[in-house]
Amino acid sequence: MNEKPMKRQSFLHGAAILALGTMLVKLIGACYKIPLGNIIGDDGYGYFTTAYDIYAVLLTISTAGLPVAMSRMISASQALGNNAQIKRVYQASLCVFLPIGILGCGGMLLFSRQLAGFMEQPNAWASIAALAPAVFFVCVISSYRGFFQGQSNMIPTSVSQVFEALCKLLLGLGAAWLVMDRTGDVALAAGGAILGVTVGTVISAAYLGVKHKQAAAWLSAHGGTAAPLGKTVRALLAIAIPITIGAAGLQLINLVDAKIVMTQLKGYLAQTEADGLKGIYNFCQTLFNLPAAFIVPITVSIIPSITGYLTKGDKKAAWSVEESAIRITGLLGLPCGVGLAALASPILVLLRHYGAEQLSTGQPVLFIFGVAVIFNCLVLLTNAIMQAHGNVSTPLIDMLIGGIVKVVVNFILVSRPELNIVGAPIGTLCCYITILALNLFSMRRMLRDCCPRIVRLLAKPLAASLVMGGAAWAAQGLLFRVLGSNALSCLGGMAAAVAVYAVMVVLLRIITLEDCMLLPKGEKLAKLLKIKGSAD
Repeated sequence: MNEKPMKRQSFLHGAAILALGTMLVKLIGACYKIPLGNIIGDDGYGYFTTAYDIYAVLLTISTAGLPVAMSRMISASQALGNNAQIKRVYQASLCVFLPIGILGCGGMLLFSRQLAGFMEQPNAWASIAALAPAVFFVCVISSYRGFFQGQSNMIPTSVSQVFEALCKLLLGLGAAWLVMDRTGDVALAAGGAILGVTVGTVISAAYLGVKHKQAAAWLSAHGGTAAPLGKTVRALLAIAIPITIGAAGLQLINLVDAKIVMTQLKGYLAQTEADGLKGIYNFCQTLFNLPAAFIVPITVSIIPSITGYLTKGDKKAAWSVEESAIRITGLLGLPCGVGLAALASPILVLLRHYGAEQLSTGQPVLFIFGVAVIFNCLVLLTNAIMQAHGNVSTPLIDMLIGGIVKVVVNFILVSRPELNIVGAPIGTLCCYITILALNLFSMRRMLRDCCPRIVRLLAKPLAASLVMGGAAWAAQGLLFRVLGSNALSCLGGMAAAVAVYAVMVVLLRIITLEDCMLLPKGEKLAKLLKIKGSAD
């Protein structure tokens, strides 16, 4: 039996653990996706991404609302010292997760060809079928992760993510290469690549199952009073359903939007040309999603932290967590977006060896996505803050409105041959600008006197990011003229960006002493950076 209580981390400590895991996952993912694109080409990468588009809808239905609901309910129970109710919330989650996982897995497997046809990419069927079992195992994984995250223990989640990524790299990339080498069939090779994702979810679920058994043993020995299972399920669904509807609605809109984009492209292009443009767009979209992956650890960590403080009636502490989260989000998200925009062309040449024709499409797509990164990161954070305060319906409505804006803009712009696929990221940018504007208006009305000072907190990170972007662009251009190597000049531009941004962070005192104290070894970090007080 586990004799010690689960170790609880501060929100920023937990976010740092998740961010470290995310960094490893993304590095592994880069070692996976960049060679994968070269093995199966833009067409195969399009099939690969189409399967993920469908998977994302089912994944969102399975995991968007329930882990958040679990996190809030478990955090509240832990704040009250009711360990029995923590176990009950986990049991209730299984009653909901498992049927969803079984239905989602069966649907993708049985209707893989029909789904591929609906998406206007019939050759994506193998990828869809190979990914189907992952829906079930992700439901199991999400239940485990919600259990740990609600208790502010982010280590099991982080470790399990690394396990998934390693399986994807070793098995998926190997399968893709083997199938292409033996058959030359791009569709089957894309399916082989995605099979590694499915195996990764199996390994991850097994690891989390072992960790849960250890943690649950301690909870059983330290009592409390559990509410009836039916009542707990209803309470869980009351929080989860609005979040799930909003997130799933946006994913469904994205799915329809992906179909609209392909339909509009095929109005004036052949299937192979449309597939190629979609592949370029999907690769740029992968880079767009990368910065958000480092914001998700913050959103995951602040929900139980804010909920715990609100349960105890400590609004000031909750407000402090929100402000610190905004500051860290700006510190991470803004430079990522500016950097992608500033170095769009050299990044694509470095990662995919694009020629002039492909760059004429890819460069503007990635530039626009870079700007959209900033709004996307802030949307994720503002959604989490409202959800932590118990407002789950407003983010739902705001996201659906943003999704509709995206569909309308894409329908209009992608149909224009002079824009073609470049119209799609414009729709994405309009979508997230709309959602953020609505979220900020709602937060101001909902939180009133305790609303975090978002504009003020982001001013310094924005200034530092713009200076960094200018330095990166100038350094890359200069190095390219001197060295004549895109790879070396791009890496040099990135190095200049990191150095300039680090200096700006210190000079503008963007990180506060309070932020440092939430991190492990925070006192030493503050001393190293010569941080003595608040930045405000």
